[in-house]
Amino acid sequence: MPMFKTTDYFAYTRTRADRAAIRDEWIVRAIEHPLAEAVQGDGRIRRWVYISEVGRYLRVVLLPDALTVHNAFFDRRFEP
Repeated sequence: MPMFKTTDYFAYTRTRADRAAIRDEWIVRAIEHPLAEAVQGDGRIRRWVYISEVGRYLRVVLLPDALTVHNAFFDRRFEP
């Protein structure tokens, strides 16, 4: 069970092979200590964190409440 609130969409995408390897603690790290943050037009919040264990940037998308995780994936296009 995740250490944070999630949407049904997040639960569904978490079953994909490319998303299943994303650890809950990495998502928490992005939520609590983001390297960068941006607010989308719909109010959702994007937060990025560098995951040194895999050498990639993780993007976590939160709902406007800033507590509920809607999406999380390794972002190939992010540049700090």
